[in-house]
Amino acid sequence: MEQILIRNLPAGTKAALRARAEQRHRSVEAEARDVLTRALERDPVSILDMLSMDEGGDIEFEPDRLGLTARTAEL
Repeated sequence: MEQILIRNLPAGTKAALRARAEQRHRSVEAEARDVLTRALERDPVSILDMLSMDEGGDIEFEPDRLGLTARTAEL
């Protein structure tokens, strides 16, 4: 499962999401998943769109933390 953390929401967004979740007898997390899923289903992103995105620029690769070690190339 993928996860995201959304910061700097406009004032009242979290309260509105909580109220909407309560109306639907869901958790805030389940309601947020539903809202995002429905929005993306209405306007699907093509594989070309995904490939042209500038994503991953803020990813830090930490091989030591992952238990990865370097090996010498065999030529």
